[in-house]
Amino acid sequence: RVNTPLFDPDRLLSESPLPLYPEQQQAMDSIELHGFHAYLLDGQTGSGKTEIYLQAIEKVIRYGRQALVLIPEISLTPQTLDRFKTRFNCPVAVLHSGLTDRERVLAWDAARTGTAPIVLGTRSAIFTPLASPGILIVDEEHDGSFKQQEGFRYSARDLAVVRARMESIPLILGSATPSLETRYNCEQQRYTRLVLSCRPGVARQPRWQPVDIRKANLSGGYSRELIDAIQTHLDDGNQVLVFLNRRGFAPTLTCHECGWIADCPHCEARLTVHRQVQRLVCHHCEFRQPVPPRCPVCHSIHLQCLGQGTERSEETLEALFPDFPVIRVDRDSTRRKQAMQNMVDRVHQGEPCILLGTQLLAKGHHFPNVTLVAILDADAGLFSPDFRAPERMGQLITQVAGRAGRGDKPGTVILQSHHCDHPLLTTLTRQDYATFSDLLMAERKLANLPPFGYLALLRGEAENGQLAVNFLSFARQQAEMLLPPTGNISYLGPLPAPMERRGGRFRHQLTICAAERPALQQLLATLCPILEQSPLAGKIRWSLDIDPQDMS
Repeated sequence: RVNTPLFDPDRLLSESPLPLYPEQQQAMDSIELHGFHAYLLDGQTGSGKTEIYLQAIEKVIRYGRQALVLIPEISLTPQTLDRFKTRFNCPVAVLHSGLTDRERVLAWDAARTGTAPIVLGTRSAIFTPLASPGILIVDEEHDGSFKQQEGFRYSARDLAVVRARMESIPLILGSATPSLETRYNCEQQRYTRLVLSCRPGVARQPRWQPVDIRKANLSGGYSRELIDAIQTHLDDGNQVLVFLNRRGFAPTLTCHECGWIADCPHCEARLTVHRQVQRLVCHHCEFRQPVPPRCPVCHSIHLQCLGQGTERSEETLEALFPDFPVIRVDRDSTRRKQAMQNMVDRVHQGEPCILLGTQLLAKGHHFPNVTLVAILDADAGLFSPDFRAPERMGQLITQVAGRAGRGDKPGTVILQSHHCDHPLLTTLTRQDYATFSDLLMAERKLANLPPFGYLALLRGEAENGQLAVNFLSFARQQAEMLLPPTGNISYLGPLPAPMERRGGRFRHQLTICAAERPALQQLLATLCPILEQSPLAGKIRWSLDIDPQDMS
């Protein structure tokens, strides 16, 4: 039973919808709001995807139904909530892990009873009960945050497709950089692709300017070209965004005398220097210890911080541009409640400043006065052992670049790299993300990797690594008895994980590759009960991840 709404349907809107430009109007007219239909809203950054969400939601509410909107990050919730509350005179329920138990219960109940026509949340909100579901929207559908990586593993994006079909309601997947899986589903005509190829009004896509930093004399990680460009944009009264996806002061602490390096005692990883709290921190297991005054091996006082993190880059920028404020946005600076919103409000005041941050700045933010985006290190995704790394790199760079030139001033993106001539980077900067993804799709097809093949990753971890190897060897033996390796199915492993030791446990994995999903699902349905009954299963921690997004 749907409760009587606690708002006046005749006064649903507190502001008028924005006029749609032709491509937006065409996309809006194509969305069928009755019955199950899956749409990919493939719109460039700043092309007005949110306006289409808002107008579709308005229609759904007027039909007496509810809208469930998923976003990838808690940090995006305040500004997204503000957009919804500015447009609608109705309750909006918000669900994410940063809420208190009482706040979560009240929001959950408002969704369940129908008193909240709009439900906004992160990935776990996909399980929220709705009194009268009317539409499901997944913004930034490509984002890895929609995949739960620990405990009960699930993809909120994929569950949204299943739920929309079960509820017989439309689904909109929105992104400027669609995942290859979603693009493949469009090519297979499972989803309808709606394209927004330009920005509304006078806003234009930014101009790319790659800067080759091989043999360059850098100042704290900044090239001379970049420093000059930042100064010019600030002097013109504009704002600058500097992207460095590495928090902390420096990723490595070493001894200049003997070469000692501060490693995590529990992981195959180095401890990151966090100077503001004077701690060495492992970003994988959260191990912490004070920064030592001397080398623990040779007792030298000549300890050096190698590499750049956001804290160190903040110091560099403050020294280079003392007349302008530097606003650092990363997980450390936004831990306190309202901290992110306060920073966003400060930027929206429009005064010249430098925004420095990690991927928290890359998603969904609208900063109309940012005219220059600087990407300090674009090379990390080019040489990763994870086959998804180039896709994630391209998505992240494109999303960050999309923060520039969103107002009435033209935007520029300066990308520093040691490999400016790399085919992926040249395609991304000289052409567009669609052409970039064409290259990745061709590579994936040759290797029978997703979306052209299907993967399951069986992980095992234990303090005694041999126990994990024994369990995975047993799993492979049983799997090959059930379904011998052929051209349609193959097994790889057991092999050490890319980071073999983490949190004091040794980690190994077995990869199962299948040409068809039904064969993979049938195999796993039979294999899992066998593994659960194995004596080895009780001696290790193991998990099965279907369609893994992170191979580490």
